[in-house]
Amino acid sequence: MSIRVLIADDQELLRAAFRMVLEAAGDMLVVGEAADGAEAARLAHSARADVVLMDIRMPGVDGIAATRLICGDEDLAGVKVLILTTFENDEYVAEALRAGASGFLGKGMGPEQLLDAIRMVAAGESLLSPAATRSLITAFITQPGGVPASATDPGALDTLTERERDIVTLVGTGLSNQAIAERFAVSPFTVKTHVNRAMAKLGVRDRAQLVIVAYESGLVHVRPKAQ
Repeated sequence: MSIRVLIADDQELLRAAFRMVLEAAGDMLVVGEAADGAEAARLAHSARADVVLMDIRMPGVDGIAATRLICGDEDLAGVKVLILTTFENDEYVAEALRAGASGFLGKGMGPEQLLDAIRMVAAGESLLSPAATRSLITAFITQPGGVPASATDPGALDTLTERERDIVTLVGTGLSNQAIAERFAVSPFTVKTHVNRAMAKLGVRDRAQLVIVAYESGLVHVRPKAQ
């Protein structure tokens, strides 16, 4: 079954380029294009996309506001938002994740990186690369409301098994299920099962929030940036 993708970017040339790459992949179907956030939110309803490829900076309703509209709509619970940005704009990325985005991708990526990112997000993983996670989380945890309060209450982690705690810690460092599976010599499916159970026990919406829990609970510590 094809992954249904909605492209939201105010630059027509970029939308056309993304469409060409996605339609050539064989396992993806572009179900719509939006030039601003308001249009993206409307099309998310009518096109029933699996993944919205969302630019942050768009006129009118920007990508962050559109992400908030999409991810806050119970009728669109299965729709994932993948943010297109540059890693220099940590504050925008943090706000996008707070709004419900499943991850972010720099606009300098190659075609295969784009396709892999869409597949990863569609499969329920969050795209939080180890290279960008530290500065992202530094910005994210300085603001209130990142995850449900119950997820970081004292004792919340006690509901997890030892293996689940270990996996949440590795998720917090930005490792994918495949990389974690290699650490423990198990299958990626087994890792995904542990991740899903941990999210359910902690009451978090997705893997991105699980990363925040790993930091806010102290499983992973933010190291200061080198001067």
